[in-house]
Amino acid sequence: MDIRGLFGANVRRLRRAAGLSQEALAERMGVDRAYISWIETGRQNATLLSLWHASQALNVRPAALLDENQVPVDDQK
Repeated sequence: MDIRGLFGANVRRLRRAAGLSQEALAERMGVDRAYISWIETGRQNATLLSLWHASQALNVRPAALLDENQVPVDDQK
């Protein structure tokens, strides 16, 4: 899995765990819902600023979004 896929899978996992829709997360981050979809599917090369905003919106440390040990096997490509 490349870094975009890893980041996206962790965003999806943590978003779902927080009970947030893509739209709700997008609103918290100040981005469009489609941007969240692109991140979660690994099609968007997120910036460090996006990583920071996602971590703040999900109330997690930025490192949690890059943790290889937390991605479910089904989400690994």
